[in-house]
Amino acid sequence: MLQLNSSQRRYLSRQAHDLDPIVMVGKRGFTDQIVEAVQQALHAHELIKIRFVDYKADRVTITEELARRADAVVVRVIGNVAILFREQPDPKKRRYRLPAPAPASVEE
Repeated sequence: MLQLNSSQRRYLSRQAHDLDPIVMVGKRGFTDQIVEAVQQALHAHELIKIRFVDYKADRVTITEELARRADAVVVRVIGNVAILFREQPDPKKRRYRLPAPAPASVEE
């Protein structure tokens, strides 16, 4: 699974700012249909927002489980919205180019 550093998370958060939520977690809560919707949305868009209409107290736990089952990365959970990212396997179809990780500093 992809690991994001802080600059990559910041980049993806900025990219997601103007996106509308694609998946809504409502009164039915965490279901297989939600997982399937997240997988389809990630395949189509790479970067998605999920809005929690209900289950707001469990949003972090649900988001982590959704990311695990969809093989995605949690970019951020802020308020009642979660941002997930899964890189497109085909490099030609990728919409987002993650910044390269900063080189590790070497102390002398």
